[in-house]
Amino acid sequence: MIRITQRIAIEESEIEERFIRSPGPGGQNVNKVSSAVQLRFDAARSPALDAGTLARLATLAGRRMSRDGILTITAHGQRSQERNRDDALARLTELIRQASVAPTIRRPTRVPRAAKRDRLEGKMRRSATKRLRRVEAED
Repeated sequence: MIRITQRIAIEESEIEERFIRSPGPGGQNVNKVSSAVQLRFDAARSPALDAGTLARLATLAGRRMSRDGILTITAHGQRSQERNRDDALARLTELIRQASVAPTIRRPTRVPRAAKRDRLEGKMRRSATKRLRRVEAED
């Protein structure tokens, strides 16, 4: 059981791991060892996620989530398989944690009367300044 928040915990059986060869430079080791990890999590079928969290997760994940609701995270920044696995798992939990926070609803408020008065007074001062700078046309 992987605890994400107080309310959300996912089973380890819901996560599928696949070890692949890591891209990029690395010498002889990169050609012999599959140190990169590809983590797949079926978010659409997970009982731990509600509809709101799933929708926010899809938005946050972007192209990493398929149309079927499968989230794929690839980690290949570390040299060891275990550290890449931990990195991918940490990124998955952080993504779900961010998705679990519902956005606060903005309640529009009225502009205070004093703010309106200050704005209009400022406009009148500016208008008077410009009026004084005008050159009067001779008749």
